[in-house]
Amino acid sequence: MTVPALSIEGLTLALPALADRPNAVENVTLAIAPGETLCVVGESGSGKSMIAHAVMGLLPKAVKPVVGAIKLAGRDLLALDEAAMQDVRGREIGMIFQEPMTSLNPVMRISDQIVETFEAHGLHDKATRRARAIELLAEVGLPDPPRLAKAYPHELSGGQRQRVMIAMALALEPKLLIADEPTTALDVTTQAQILKLIDNLRHRHGTAVLFITHDMGVVAEIADRIAVLEKGVLVEEGTADEVLGSARHPYTRKLLAAVPSLTPAQLPPLPDTAPVISVEGLGKTYRKRSFFGVAREVRAADDISFSLVRGETLGLVGESGSGKSTVGRCCLRLIEPDRGRIALGDLVLSQLSPRELRQQRKRIQMVFQDPFASLNPRQTVGRIISDGPVAHGTPRKEALAKAKELLELVGLSANAIDRYPHEFSGGQRQRVGIARALALEPDVLVADEAVSALDVSVQAQILTLIKDIQQRLGLAILFVTHDLRVAAQICDRIAVMQRGRIVESGPTAALFAAPQHEYTRQLLAAVPGGERFGH
Repeated sequence: MTVPALSIEGLTLALPALADRPNAVENVTLAIAPGETLCVVGESGSGKSMIAHAVMGLLPKAVKPVVGAIKLAGRDLLALDEAAMQDVRGREIGMIFQEPMTSLNPVMRISDQIVETFEAHGLHDKATRRARAIELLAEVGLPDPPRLAKAYPHELSGGQRQRVMIAMALALEPKLLIADEPTTALDVTTQAQILKLIDNLRHRHGTAVLFITHDMGVVAEIADRIAVLEKGVLVEEGTADEVLGSARHPYTRKLLAAVPSLTPAQLPPLPDTAPVISVEGLGKTYRKRSFFGVAREVRAADDISFSLVRGETLGLVGESGSGKSTVGRCCLRLIEPDRGRIALGDLVLSQLSPRELRQQRKRIQMVFQDPFASLNPRQTVGRIISDGPVAHGTPRKEALAKAKELLELVGLSANAIDRYPHEFSGGQRQRVGIARALALEPDVLVADEAVSALDVSVQAQILTLIKDIQQRLGLAILFVTHDLRVAAQICDRIAVMQRGRIVESGPTAALFAAPQHEYTRQLLAAVPGGERFGH
C-alpha cells in the first residue's frame, strides 16, 4: 500500500477562550496520495487555512494542536522542533499564499527572493542558484525570465506575481504543495492559466496538492477529491464527481446551490424613460515618467460611452487593467477625467466646480470592493452611515433614525448601530457599505467588485439584496466586476472592456449566447467549472 504524501489524523486545534467556538478544527482526518489534488472547501471561518498553517507549523501562538497527528510521508510533523520544521518547509512542503504582493519582499528583486530559498537550505553555489532561479521562472510560464528576474514585485502583474510564488514553492521540488486561495483575486483568464500550471506541475513532478478554496468553480476544474469543512468539522469527503454530482450533506448542497450560473437570469423589463446617467466620450490617460526620464502613457479609459435608466444594471466587465474601476471612479469624479461628458439627468457632472460637486455627490454613490478598508474602524456603523446625511444638512438624531432603518433594509439588526466594523463578518461589513451608500438616497450606485472577495453563499445573499433594493428604490447601478457568473445574474446589459476601450456591449443574454468579439469569447471560455455550473 502506498504511503500517503500527507495524512492528517484526528486533528483538533483549540481557539482562545474568548472565541465564538472552542475549536478552530475538530477531529479532522484527511489523506492525500502522491500526485493527487485534494480540495478543501468551506466558507470563511471553516478552518481551511488553519489546517494548512498547522501542516506548515505556522499556527498563531493562540491556536494550539490539542490532539491528533500530521504525517508527511509517515513522519509526524507535530513531533518536530522548530529547527527541524524549518528544514521541512520549502524542502519537503511548498506553500503558495493567497496574496503574493504581501508575501513577496517589495525591496528585493525576484531572482534574489528565489535564490534565498536555496541559501536557506545550503544548496548549490552562487552561479547555480542564479541559473536555477531563471529556469524556475521559465518553468512557470513567465515571459523573458532573465529580464523578470531583475524586476521588483510591484513591476509585475498579479498573475505574474502568483507565478513567482509558485516558482518559489516548487524550487526544492517538495513532496507536498499547499495552495491557499491562490486564485481568489485573479481575473478568469489568469486564474485559468494558474490552475493549468499547478495541474501540469503536479503531474510532471508527482507532487501532492492540498488546494484550499471557497470557489466551487475552481474545485470542479482541478480536484481529484474534495473535503468540505463547516465550522471546523469535516462534513463530507469524496471524489470530485461524488461531491459535485450527488452531495450528501445539506451544507455542501447549500454551497453548490449558491454558485452563480453562467446562464443569464430572467430580469424584469426596463422602463422606457430618459437616462438617469449618461457618459459620452469619457477618457482618462495616465502619464508616467520612468527613473531614466522616459515618458509613458497609459490610456485607462478611451472614448467610453453608455447610459442607464432607472432600475437598470450595466455590468462593466474585463480583466485587471482594462479600465473598469477607472471608469466607475471617473463617474463620481473621484478621479478627474481628461475628456468627455458625464451627466446626471440634465446636470452635467463633469463641468461642476468642486463646491457645486459636493452638493450633487449624494445623487451618485459607491460601494467599494473591500468594506474593511473603506469603513472607518474608529467609528460606529451608526456614525458611518449617518455622516453623509448630516454633512448635507440632516439633523444627527434624524440621520441616526434613518441609519437604523437602513440597517434593517440591508438585513442587519437596528441594534447593531453602536457596533464597530471589526465586530462584523466580511459579508455584514459589505451590507454596512451598501447602507452607507443608500443613506443619501442616490439615483445611481457604482458597485466596484462589491462581492468578489466574499464566500459564495454570502455573495448570493448580497446579490439578492442589491436586486431587491434596486427594485424598491429604482436605482440605476453600474456594476464593475471581473466575475462573469455574477454579471450573468444581476446585469441587464454588459459592456466588455479591454485596454481602456469597450470592445463589445449588449443585453446580457444575447452577449453570453453569441459573443461577437474574440476577447469576450476568451473571457467566457476561461470561467472555471463552466460545464458543470451552467456554461
